[in-house]
Amino acid sequence: MKEQPPVSTTYSELRAQLATLTTEAFRPELAEIDRLSTLEIARTMNGEDRSVPTAVARELPAIAAAIDATAERMARGGRLLYLGAGTAGRLGVLDASECPPTFNTDPSQVVGLIAGGPTAMIQAVEGAEDSKELAAADLDALGVGPDDTVVGISASGRTPYAIGAVEHARSLGALTIGLSCNPDSALAAAAEHGIEVVPGPELLTGSTRLKAGTAQKLVLNMISTITMIRLGKTYGNLMVDVRASNEKLRARSRRIVALATGAPDEQIEAALAAAEGEVKNAILIILAGVDAATAAQRLKDSHGHLRAALHATTP
Repeated sequence: MKEQPPVSTTYSELRAQLATLTTEAFRPELAEIDRLSTLEIARTMNGEDRSVPTAVARELPAIAAAIDATAERMARGGRLLYLGAGTAGRLGVLDASECPPTFNTDPSQVVGLIAGGPTAMIQAVEGAEDSKELAAADLDALGVGPDDTVVGISASGRTPYAIGAVEHARSLGALTIGLSCNPDSALAAAAEHGIEVVPGPELLTGSTRLKAGTAQKLVLNMISTITMIRLGKTYGNLMVDVRASNEKLRARSRRIVALATGAPDEQIEAALAAAEGEVKNAILIILAGVDAATAAQRLKDSHGHLRAALHATTP
């Protein structure tokens, strides 16, 4: 198995490292892609993208193991923390930011950190990705501990910020996951759970916001979504912990209650009013035939798992 060269900050060594990475490989057959028609380029790009789900599929056992370990810690009150630089960091922030409205999580439960801070979401912060110390400081500011899960994200698998995050988190007893798009990466080696999704060289040499970015987004979707399923944030495939923060989500809340219960609109409205808009509670009120206080207590006793609460008996 070919080993990655050690992480280095010197220009010549960095060039040598990049030359060994699948994500940085030059593809001679695409050297004249700019001479193709727009439709031909689009077809080529679409064809390239088809390889991404296959690459993810090869890593499903590793992904599932990482999710089970994450859910176990979050059930104890731990947090899910994503750390990365550039595109990888932005994808982590995106996934984290979508959890509160989708699963009604507290913003502190799933957190995305990008090297260089919020400014780096829209513009490069020079040198931030090259600092392991910055990653350690970012984690220390959050008081990371044994119940937390830290996911380092890096297409190359050699980004010091992501590796530093995983190394420091592991020293603090946290669960660590390393997500990269190259084989035998330093990031995967540093983490307890290494996930290496390898979709191959990019359409544009080294532009890892393309297939590598898509691959990372698919894996992050799995990590957050399946973890939330394991935590009881869904009932079947219904988002019963959705936070109704706007008109669309309020309409979705009513539709979810209707799909789960088959109840008429008047009963749905009454249940949601009694449950103060909480979808999960409203479903339990209708299906179990209990009042709002009993529904709330059953959900508390079942740690928020609606299916378990439905089969519970009222004292």
